[in-house]
Parts: sequence; C-alpha cells; structure tokens
Amino acid sequence: MAGAEGERWVGLATDFSEGSRAALRWAAANLLRAGDHLLLLHVIKEPDYEQSEAILWESTGSPLIPLSEFSDPIIAKKYGAKPDIETLDILNTTATQKDIVVVVKVLWGDPREKLCQVIHDTPLSCLVIGSRGLGKLKRVLLGSVSDYVVNNATCPVTVVKSTSTEG
Repeated sequence: MAGAEGERWVGLATDFSEGSRAALRWAAANLLRAGDHLLLLHVIKEPDYEQSEAILWESTGSPLIPLSEFSDPIIAKKYGAKPDIETLDILNTTATQKDIVVVVKVLWGDPREKLCQVIHDTPLSCLVIGSRGLGKLKRVLLGSVSDYVVNNATCPVTVVKSTSTEG
C-alpha cells in the first residue's frame, strides 16, 4: 500500500470530536497534497456485537471504505460509526480541492493499541492526531491516546491541539 514510488499515505485518527476536526483542518491546510491518500482511522472503544461487521473485523479492522460510501449514513451505521456532517463536509471538500483519495478504516478496541497496530500493519508516511488538551492530572488518570501513539508509532506523528475546551 504505502511506499510505492510517489505514493504517500497520510493517516488521520478521528473520533469525530472538535479536536479531530482541528487535526483534519490542519492536515488539509499544511500537509495534504495532490495525489495523496488520506487514511481516516476511527476506533470504536466497545464493539457492538449486534453489528456483524464488529464480529467479522474486530481483530483486523474494517476493509478500506471509500469516503463516498462512508458518507452514506446506512454504511457508516453498519460499521457502528457515527460521523458528523461537519467532518464529512471537510473531508469531501478537501478530497475535491486537493485531488486526494480518502478511505476510512474502522477499528474496534483500545484506541492507543489499535492505532499503533494499524500504523505497523499499514506503513504510513505520517499520522496526524488531535489532542483534547487534558490537564496534567486528567492525563495521568485517563491516559492520553496521543501521548501513547507518539511514543509507540513507527511513523512520524503530528499532534494538533484543539483550541476548544471540549473534552
């Protein structure tokens, strides 16, 4: 997948929060260029085993889902994902304006481990991830997905801090 001459795969971790949208906006403005492939990674912490896809793909994650399909609420729901309209709009606009290919991979489990697993299995040129901006105490108690990924990923990671107080 990645590594073909001239082909660049950029990963973007998302939970469809404002922090993730800030990371997406940053990547669109500063990183993505024509011909890139954007791999949107969405991890669902607790699988819904009534969703057949969760059972089928839990260990490896979903197959790559083209953005045009993932934008369909029925398809997104099939994977247990709940993308927001604003994120989908930014993705579709960026794909058109920057002439990039956007695909989505849904994963189930611990976001820290699953993101590092997919980075290892799918060599990415880099990964962009948002940060909720947790205070020191909350970060110690809750852990930080972005901190873990920065310290364990096998590719360069850019953490984009959200300016909002969400979280």
